[in-house]
Amino acid sequence: MNTRDAAVRWKRTWEEAWPTYDVEAIAALYKPNSLYRALVFREPERGIDGVRAYLQREFAVEEGVTCRFGEPVCGEGRAAVEWWASWTEGGRELTLAGVTLLRFDDDGMVIDHRDYWNESEGRVAAFDGW
Repeated sequence: MNTRDAAVRWKRTWEEAWPTYDVEAIAALYKPNSLYRALVFREPERGIDGVRAYLQREFAVEEGVTCRFGEPVCGEGRAAVEWWASWTEGGRELTLAGVTLLRFDDDGMVIDHRDYWNESEGRVAAFDGW
């Protein structure tokens, strides 16, 4: 699978699966030995079990998720995908805007996932032209 197809599949899966808390749909995108870094200063989650564990922890505290993903920017085996998401967590509304850097194997499976994001209080709409 080429990088663009893999990145578009990743984007579409996250767009549909995050608001419905579909851990398995997302986990199916990752290679068994993948690395998943949601926070770059922590140790990565390792493998599909690590991806599942991370998503289960996060989804358990997120309510009313809305999210948007931009078009992937792709290179050889790598992609960057911008995203914007809001939800309620512990009675607090928040918005995260960020980008995920992805590396894929030849079969289009994610082998490395790194998130970089900014957080704001409340549900903040994306800026014009996002």
